[in-house]
Amino acid sequence: MKKIALIAFLLAVCVAAGRAQESRQDISISGSALVEPFIASSTDVQVHSNAAYGALLSYRFMLTPSSALEANYGITYQNKINYYVNPNHYQVNTRTQEISAAYVRSFTFKKFNPFLEAGPGAFIFLPIRNSGTTSLDVKQQTAIGGLYGGGIAYEISPSFDIRAEFRGFVTKVPTFGVSQFSTNKWYNIYYPTLGVAYHF
Repeated sequence: MKKIALIAFLLAVCVAAGRAQESRQDISISGSALVEPFIASSTDVQVHSNAAYGALLSYRFMLTPSSALEANYGITYQNKINYYVNPNHYQVNTRTQEISAAYVRSFTFKKFNPFLEAGPGAFIFLPIRNSGTTSLDVKQQTAIGGLYGGGIAYEISPSFDIRAEFRGFVTKVPTFGVSQFSTNKWYNIYYPTLGVAYHF
């Protein structure tokens, strides 16, 4: 239900943007890396993950020359999340999806455009049931959290720019519905991206 509400909100933003004939819009596609921190919890559960790679699709609707609303959809594959529950070790191969919206504040210095952004979002953890996943009890989990980030865009033409950003996403550490994976901790996921934006 939460996913449906978020998708409906993002679609509403896109429809409103499409009707604003005088407003500047852009769409970008970026390569991304997902880096989750080591977690040592008060419940004696330790969580460690590998870096995962994927893609991020973003749409921006300019409210003013220096502010915008942004909708994002990101996906990564083969994010291996390891749970150390003394004396046992469990691994969950995971595909992640991000659905988020953000307010973006940008600045202009000739062809360089630094920007900051923040907003709400959802992170969807989808377990991949293969030989790398050692627990059969894991279930899909949607975690609600907050997106923040900062980056810089370099204009290579009136229609295109190169965009690099360091993003972060704060949410609860996933348990995949398994009570012994509970850490009572928050994840600050690091999410750098590099891509190209097209303005129209």
